[in-house]
Formats: sequence, structure tokens, C-alpha cells
Amino acid sequence: MEIILASECPPQETLMAPTASSHTRLVTPGEVIYEDTSYMRGHGTYMEDGCQVASVAGYVSQVNRLVTVTPLRQLYQGAVGDTIVGRVTQVGGGRWKLDINSRLDAELKLVNVQLPGAEQRRKNVEDERGMRDLLSEGALVCVEVQKVGQDGVLRLAARTNKFGKLGQGMLVSMSPSLLVRDKQRMHDLPCGARVVFGANGYIFLGPTCDQEQGLSYTDSDEEVGVEVRESLARLSNCLRALAKHSVMISPTSIMAAHDASIQLNIPVKDLLKGDVMRDIAIATLQDIADT
Repeated sequence: MEIILASECPPQETLMAPTASSHTRLVTPGEVIYEDTSYMRGHGTYMEDGCQVASVAGYVSQVNRLVTVTPLRQLYQGAVGDTIVGRVTQVGGGRWKLDINSRLDAELKLVNVQLPGAEQRRKNVEDERGMRDLLSEGALVCVEVQKVGQDGVLRLAARTNKFGKLGQGMLVSMSPSLLVRDKQRMHDLPCGARVVFGANGYIFLGPTCDQEQGLSYTDSDEEVGVEVRESLARLSNCLRALAKHSVMISPTSIMAAHDASIQLNIPVKDLLKGDVMRDIAIATLQDIADT
């Protein structure tokens, strides 16, 4: 075990991405954004004494006359069409309950799941009895947000082979605000790993698979090679290093961090040390700035 005294730690300085705009404005709760009533109030703001005031800590974004504040850290709110990763917490009543890094569990109904073999079957009692054969408690699944209910509960769907049960791999959790918005959420990286960037902040790392075959609901017993497992562990620790220093997460940044850790000859287990995490974050930002 290695113990580092606080006095021996390097000073903590804010790491700013080189792509960040110099005009980005950070606000804290209660801070006045505009004293002009002509601006429309968006999420994260409220009106007080004719002024628009921030209700959360974050950065100000403006589209025409609509002003919103995007929180620096937040739970997932949900939007129709988002690809997310969830963990099954409850099975029964013709539906699965999923933990999706939000304040409420989401709902995935049996009628919104494509059965194995793309069978177009009537979802009857027999299908409900076999729900645990498809997804049991603790299983990870990739799904799409179909609807946001008035009660705040997200209704999910998995009607194509693009969605389904996630097999062998590991899950990394972080704030959704750190993920770069991208329509393509599934990427096969050059290091032999497939990454699912869930819009809810859950990132799944697993070995590459046949994209044409898609996801299924069967468990694979195929052994994952040592090199692939080490690569997945390295990617996982790199993700944690980037998230700790608030570096935006994307396929580009994660590969830059992965390559930097190899070039610096850093063992996988050492990537979780505080000073090493900072070095990886700085190297990643420099690499992105040079490209």
C-alpha cells in the first residue's frame, strides 16, 4: 500500500480543455444572469425582481433569446431518442425496472422488446413467465428512450438488434454532462474494445463483436483474452482519470488517454493514483489540441 501525504500532493489547478470558448460563462445559484426582462427563462433559471437568476451552478448557454444554465454535475433527465445503458433492478408485471443514473427507475415493457430471432409474437402469459430468461436482475442492457412520462418515469424500448443485453465487460459511471453529444453511441476502438457511451452517463466497455449480428439476450461463455481484458481495464481507469479532472468524454479523448498511458509506460493499476490521473488528463488535452 502506498500512502501520499496531502502536503506532498501537487497543487490542484483547474484543467481547461483547449477547445473551451473564452466566452464561456460560469454562474452559481443566485447569481444574476441578465437584468433584461426581454430574455426568455429556460432550464436552470428563474425570475426575481425583474432579473433572470441562475438556480443551479453551471455554464450559461443562449439560443436566440432563450437562456438556460447547464449544470456542471447532474442526474440524467432523459430525452426521446437517447441511447442509454441501464441495469435491471426488478422483473415482473410484464416489465423490467432499470437503474439509469436518474432520480427514478425507468420502465422497459415486454411489448417493447424484440424477442430473440426477431419473432413477431403476441406477448402472452408464457412470454411473461420467461422474462427472466431474457433479462434477470443485475443484467446490463442497451435501450432507447421512447417516451418521457408526465410522472418523470422514462419509457424505454429495444425493438431492433442494435439494442439488447450487454454481455461480458465492465460499467463505468460518471456525470452525463461530461459526455460529448453524439448520435453514434456505439464505437469499436482500435485497441480491441467496444464502447457504448450511454447518454445517461453509464459507459459500457466490452470486447468487439459482430455489428451485423447485433446484441442478443443470450450469455456468451467465450473466454476473453488477457490482452483484451487488460485493454478494458486500462480504458476504464483512463475514463475515471478524465472524469476526475472534468475532461469531456468522447472516442477521441478516451483513445488519446489510452495511448498516452501506454507511451508513458504506466501500469494499469497505477492509473488510479492522483498524480498519474492528472498527468493523463493533461496529456489528453495536449493531444487533442495538437490534432
